[in-house]
Amino acid sequence: QVQLVESGGGLVQAGGSLRLSCAASGLTFSRYVMGWFRQAPGKEREFVAAVSESGRNTYYGDSVKGRFTISRDNTKNTMYLQMNSLKPEDTAVYYCGRAGSSSYLHYARTYDYWGQGTQVTVSS
Repeated sequence: QVQLVESGGGLVQAGGSLRLSCAASGLTFSRYVMGWFRQAPGKEREFVAAVSESGRNTYYGDSVKGRFTISRDNTKNTMYLQMNSLKPEDTAVYYCGRAGSSSYLHYARTYDYWGQGTQVTVSS
């Protein structure tokens, strides 16, 4: 079965950096668009970034453009999220997901499999 496992979260000071990983198994990884979302307490799941099957095309939410970089390594079945210039408002649980289609990537309902999430906390 499809499994997505996030790692790399933690506590960091504002202005710092973290790199999240999403290891995938049970699927032909290179055939799927993949994405990152985040969810803060009391808020809806928010689109962070998505990457096309080949990694050539990337998409970002407005709040992270210029600070976060999404990438993937299809030889390792792994997707990454490099997060720089972190802000306290980036604090959330970060989830990776497999997109069920290549459209409407900003919507959580487009994604049919999710990981368990990794906590990112940015202190001021």
